[in-house]
Order: sequence, then structure tokens, then C-alpha cells
Amino acid sequence: MAYIYDEPSRTFGEYLLVPGYSGKDCIPTNVNLRTPLVKYRRGEEEPAISINTPMVSAIMQAVSNDTMAIALAREGGISFIYGSQTPDAQAQMVRNVKSYKAGFVVSDSNLGPDSTLQDVLDLYERTKHSTVAITDDGTGTGKLLGIVTDKDYRISRMELSVKVTEFMTPASELISGNEETTLKEANDIIWAHKLNALPIVDREGKLKYFVFRKDYSNHKANPLESIDSHKRYLVGAGINTRDYAERVPKLVDAGVDVLCIDSSEGFSEWQKMTIEYIRKTYGDSVKVGAGNVVDAEGFRFLAECGADFIKVGIGGGSICITREQKGIGRGQATAMLEVAKARDEYFKETGVYVPICSDGGIVHDYHITLALAMGADFVMLGRYFSRFDESPTEKIRINGNYYKEYWGEGSNRARNWQRYDLGGASKLSFEEGVDAYVPYAGSLKDNISATLGKIRSTMCNCGVLTISELQKKAKLTVVSSTSIIEGGSHDVILKSSVPMKNQ
Repeated sequence: MAYIYDEPSRTFGEYLLVPGYSGKDCIPTNVNLRTPLVKYRRGEEEPAISINTPMVSAIMQAVSNDTMAIALAREGGISFIYGSQTPDAQAQMVRNVKSYKAGFVVSDSNLGPDSTLQDVLDLYERTKHSTVAITDDGTGTGKLLGIVTDKDYRISRMELSVKVTEFMTPASELISGNEETTLKEANDIIWAHKLNALPIVDREGKLKYFVFRKDYSNHKANPLESIDSHKRYLVGAGINTRDYAERVPKLVDAGVDVLCIDSSEGFSEWQKMTIEYIRKTYGDSVKVGAGNVVDAEGFRFLAECGADFIKVGIGGGSICITREQKGIGRGQATAMLEVAKARDEYFKETGVYVPICSDGGIVHDYHITLALAMGADFVMLGRYFSRFDESPTEKIRINGNYYKEYWGEGSNRARNWQRYDLGGASKLSFEEGVDAYVPYAGSLKDNISATLGKIRSTMCNCGVLTISELQKKAKLTVVSSTSIIEGGSHDVILKSSVPMKNQ
């Protein structure tokens, strides 16, 4: 007969942390959230890649593009750009991220000489970028004719049909850099001439990049940002077990820092073949995570295959219906506890520490702290990041409230059949994800600051200042359904629920 586990499969919502002794130095500002992203050997001072914020964005169309990758790297995390697009398109997103941190930004707000003021306003509404390049072909690489900023026009005094050539600052009057200009020189020019943006053009006058004053300020304001040895933002990318021989070389050439096999279930020969290809082609120079698994056996398999980190979780995502459709999965808390134990045993046996990522099951901010306490080195989030300005979806107003679209990779909309591939026909046989909305939450920076504040405060309540200390010293208790109710507001009437008389 089938093997049956003695204990039930539990979720994060069934646990609470029990406070520990907090010394006078145990304050949130002293908490260090730095964590390894990829494996390392006992005795090594530092893994090849670490991040300062234990949060990464999910490999999803509705979550992780180049815009999200830049915003999250700035806050100390890393994004894995979705792979359900062409290899060339995904590689270009990687290039955009790597070039952005270098300070040389490819222009994505461009118009042609026949465009009007109305076109400028429409473009601003879509991108929120106030600097618009006017090029001969309307692209970010055409011959630069001029620049339009919000200081070049006044809506109240101009016709919306006026051509941009009539009010733009022409190229002949612009201070520009050339292909020999270094980032330091570009910033010196910006400060010397009090510019907001410096265009970089080639010998033929074609636009190559912009260097923005605000990027210099952003760098100084974000000390935790995730950067490589060349001070460029770190960026990851998702791959599948079908077209990796075509996709991986293009991503590596684009400068990707780490890959991750995107699959609903990782305990398979397909993942082994993918990792073997990467190791045979690139050795250990290309880092690749694998998954997803939910038990010790799955972890051991992928660790021995050579995975640099392993994702844990099947069916726990808010838009995932894999458990509902197939009856496959495990409660996220139970899966994390077992895999973390297997990770520690593997480290003790081999001297190789393979980080684990909790993927799915996060509903509230405190669930992130629980996941870390249960052994996760970092967490992967989809719904959390999909709510922000930086996610690639549209902001929609419904009944007076704003929402953002959010859909699963296994939904009919995404049709990412490669993620659920079991070697059959090249199609999505049935849906394992839904198409939905999430409440719009504003900017990533504001929200992640609040979330990290909660994590640091909770860690201090537990008497720890690092994630490794939390994993060693945390005390967890299972809660009953009654105590869950007790944990929220109860036996009172909230003021927001009381109808107010008109004054």
C-alpha cells in the first residue's frame, strides 16, 4: 500500500514564533539579513553570490521583467526574469538590467520628429519618464534630433497638436557624451553643467544611452543594493528543461548572474539533464538553481545533480491550483522543515552548503520570518511583488479601487507548458494556475521597507541578529484554530465598521 506520513501537512499559518531573550544590542538596526544565494563549501569565507535582502521575485510573466529586476536589486534582493518568452527577448531584459546599473541606460521613452505634444503626454502616462528622446526613427538607437523634458512645454499654453520639433531642445544645443565617456566622466559633466540627463551618442550621432543624475543619488541612498564586481545590478533568469541548449548561451552572453530551472516539480531526470548540460558547457562558472521539491529525497537528488540552490514548494502559490487539479503537493511549512533538515545533514556529510528557497505559501509578512526560521535561506514571492508599480502588468480601476493583474504560469493566459512538461506534447493539457487581480499597493521600495522592518523586529523578539542565528535559536509552536482567532482583533467592534451619522 502507499506510504502515509504520520504527521499532517502544515502551512505557515499554523505556526507562531515563541520569543527568546533579547539583549540590549538586539535592535532592528543591528539585524543583518545577508544570506547566501548559491552553494559554498565549508571554510569558504563567502559564497560566489549573496544578497542582502532574503527576498527574490518569482519567474512569472506578471511579476519579473527588467523593471522589477532593477527595483528589487536596488533594495538588496534579486529577480529571476521570466522564461516564457523568446530567448532573445529574455536576454535583452537581462542586458537592460546589467547596463542600467553601469549607469548607461538604454532609452525606453522615444518619439519621432512627427510626434506631437499629445504623444509626449501619452508616453509619460505609460512610462512616467519625463525625459523623451526624439530620434529620426523614433527608437532608442536612432539618430538623436533632440530631447523633450517636462520643462520644455506648458500644457495650458500650447496646442496638443504641436510637433515636438517646435519645442524640443535640439541636439545641436545639447551637451552630450561619446562612446569613450566613462561613467565617472559622465557624472562629472552632469554635475558641472547642472544636467538631469546626459545623452551618449556615437560618431554618427545615434543615441546609445542616457546617464541620469538621479541614478547617482539612488546609488548613495541604497547601501544594500545587489551588485556584481563591476557595480552592476545582479539579475537572474528562469530556464526550462526543453530549450536550454539555445536559451542558456544567450543569457550567459547577456551577462546573467544566476539561472533557475522553472518547473512545477523538480524531482526528475529532465532537471538532471539540464544541470549536466550547464556543467559540461560552463563548469561551475554558471550558477543554476533547481526545483521544486517538497521532501528530503527530492532535495538530495538535486543536490547531487549539482544544483546551486534548491526551491521548495509545490502548489502553495496564491494562483496555483496544482493540488486542486492533480492532488500533488505538500503544506509549505512541513516541506520546509523536512528539506531544511536534509540540507543540514547534506552539509554535515559533504561540507557543501546548498541554500534552499521557500517558494509559495506566503500570505502575510510574518510568514517570511517563519520560513527563514524553518530553514529557508531566502523566499521567492509572486503575489507580493505583483502588486507594485514595478511589476509588468497594468493598473486597473474597478469600482473605485485600483488593482493589478496577476496570472499563473500554468494559466490559459500564460500557457507556459514548458514549466509543467513531462515529456509529452508541446502544449498545456490543462490549467494549473488562474488569472486574477491583486490589490494595487504602490511602490516596491515603500512596501519592502515595511516588510523588512517587521522581519527585523521579529528577529529581535527572538533574540537574534542574523538569519543563521534565527535558524539555530528559533522556537516554533503549532497553533490551534481557536488561538488563530485569538491572534487577531476579537470581541470588539472596529470603528471602521460603525456607521457614522452625517454631521
